[in-house]
Amino acid sequence: MKPQLIFLGAPGSGKGTQAARVVTQLGYEHLSTGDLLRKEIKSGSELGKKVTAIMDAGNLVDDLTMIELLKANCDLDGKNYIFDGYPRNKDQSQVLDNEFLKGVASKAIYFDIDLDLLAERLINRRTCGDCGEIYNLKSKPPAKAGVCDKCGGSNLQQRKDDNEETVKTRLGVFRDTIEPVLAHYKAQDRLVRVDASKESDAVFKQIKQAID
Repeated sequence: MKPQLIFLGAPGSGKGTQAARVVTQLGYEHLSTGDLLRKEIKSGSELGKKVTAIMDAGNLVDDLTMIELLKANCDLDGKNYIFDGYPRNKDQSQVLDNEFLKGVASKAIYFDIDLDLLAERLINRRTCGDCGEIYNLKSKPPAKAGVCDKCGGSNLQQRKDDNEETVKTRLGVFRDTIEPVLAHYKAQDRLVRVDASKESDAVFKQIKQAID
């Protein structure tokens, strides 16, 4: 039985790209807590109504409600999952272990990358508004400036939260909260660091080695 995977990393570190590869090539299911919240709210279930009430009040969804959400959407018996977007802090990592995983084999994959390099990557990121293809003005620019190589559209956009000020704020918050989470998994010999500054194939190889 392959281990359950907990993907940890800053925004833009490549978690989404690698999660897609692990799903298609290794048979995992990708659990994005953001997607699960939206799905549950849309379903109109009792849990969805509970989540809606919490969010409408301007509050963050509490840890035990998140665990309830995971239990409603996951079957750990015979299935392998990638947990993406949770845990975000040490308390959440402990709740996830004690209330959900409970001795199930799991590994935390940390997408390790210099945050200054990552900030530059995010600030220069552009997405085609027509087909979703992602570019980087420095490391992966389109062949013709402003034109998508894939669909030929000229609608390359910068995400609102990819401006320099917002990026640095987001990465600062990440830096402050991630270390206790890493220490939690390291103490249990469940932490695997992958060099997220490398090319996609090299990063995937590191993840595959950790699973095998």
